[in-house]
Amino acid sequence: MRVLFVTTEMDDFIRVGGLAAVSAALPRALRPWSDVRVLLPGYRDVIEELTHIEIVGECASLAEMPACRIGRAATRDGLPVYVLLCSSLYDRAGNPYGDEEGRDWPDNDIRFARLASAAADLAAGKVDKNWAADLVHANDWQAALVPAYLAWRGVNLPTILTIHNLAYQGLFPRDSLRRIGAPESSFHIDGVEFYDKLSFLKGGLVYASHLTTVSSTYAREITTAKFGCGLEGLLRARSAAAELTGILNGIDESWDPRFCPQLAKQFSAGDWAGKQANADYVRKQFGLAVSRGPMFGIVARLVHQKGIDLVLAAADEIVDSGGQIVVTGSGEPAIELALVAAHRRRPDAIGVAIGFNDAQARRIFAGSDFTLMPSRFEPCGLSQMYAQRFGSLPIGHQTGGLAETITDGETGFLFTRPSKESFLGGVRRAFSTFGAKDRLDAMRRSAMARRFGWELSAACYGALYRKIALTQVAA
Repeated sequence: MRVLFVTTEMDDFIRVGGLAAVSAALPRALRPWSDVRVLLPGYRDVIEELTHIEIVGECASLAEMPACRIGRAATRDGLPVYVLLCSSLYDRAGNPYGDEEGRDWPDNDIRFARLASAAADLAAGKVDKNWAADLVHANDWQAALVPAYLAWRGVNLPTILTIHNLAYQGLFPRDSLRRIGAPESSFHIDGVEFYDKLSFLKGGLVYASHLTTVSSTYAREITTAKFGCGLEGLLRARSAAAELTGILNGIDESWDPRFCPQLAKQFSAGDWAGKQANADYVRKQFGLAVSRGPMFGIVARLVHQKGIDLVLAAADEIVDSGGQIVVTGSGEPAIELALVAAHRRRPDAIGVAIGFNDAQARRIFAGSDFTLMPSRFEPCGLSQMYAQRFGSLPIGHQTGGLAETITDGETGFLFTRPSKESFLGGVRRAFSTFGAKDRLDAMRRSAMARRFGWELSAACYGALYRKIALTQVAA
């Protein structure tokens, strides 16, 4: 089956969040069953990384969206990658979604509608004369209008939209409908309209053949008012029609502390001296005091969803109890500033690195005793999987993928409410376990024995692709 996988991030080239890891790993895991090709915007980082890009076709301008070219290249291990080349839209400093100050680009409607429209043309065989798709797999709001453009053009092609995080919906003023060449007739409650705005994500939820999200628990949660972000009615209807599936993400094989080259020292279960070497390295790197107490790591996007404010509220108790906290990530400026202020208040016990460095993140997982994940909601989460593989016991809110991947009291700790007191309950259990070395050892061994590979997830997606393709052909 020929599959076009449309995304805006990929670890090979550019990363903002977990979507990049999924976009790098899932297409590769699907290659034994499918001819999978990835389509990415031609960001500066993408073009600089690819050594040879062959132009395969062009897409004409549409409304206020400029004409663009599509090039074909490949990753170092041969995964085919299409690149959407339009320097006026994508060759910019900053990240895929905003400028260096963290502000969204004001033309994001045009930037990502251009991606979706071009993806529809490519999938339909109108760009690369040697290739067309049997199915399109679009990811998150930035690619969500691919199924819509196909439907508006009368192209009967199976489509899947994966919701990695329902909270990010791609909302724009109604006038964006004109700017992106979408039909006025689509702007209604059963189309792309959402409280008098244009919702890219809702367009995908309406027009895609099938919806997936990144854990079974989250697939259930988003059909409720608490987690549905105003779209729960539509999602309940699609779920009732068996058109919403939860498939848990995986992590790649590089997350193995026995072989990971970025660690200060490689180690295996039971080699706690090796884990201690990483802890010593991290303490030195962050300027923390020598300590016999536990180290709590945070590797996350620094946004409200992740519950960093709960960590800040609990920080004094953690430090006063003998713990240390090490944080790396970037996100909302207010949260970044609050973390830096906490570091300045307790520099011997709280280390903060704003930004993301993969090697540093791996050493934090390897050196920390516990990983803090007090997310208010968590569609899947990857950090808790990375942490367990590296012997860092996650402390997570019992929601979404955290509830599915952390075995409470065996491979980590779950708490029931996103509140300071509930979170501290999990932290206190961790302190108690840290003081009982046999129990700590047993939990670390259980956590490190977990396997979160992509094989099962890829098999589930492959089966879903075939099912949807057959269903649509029959219809």
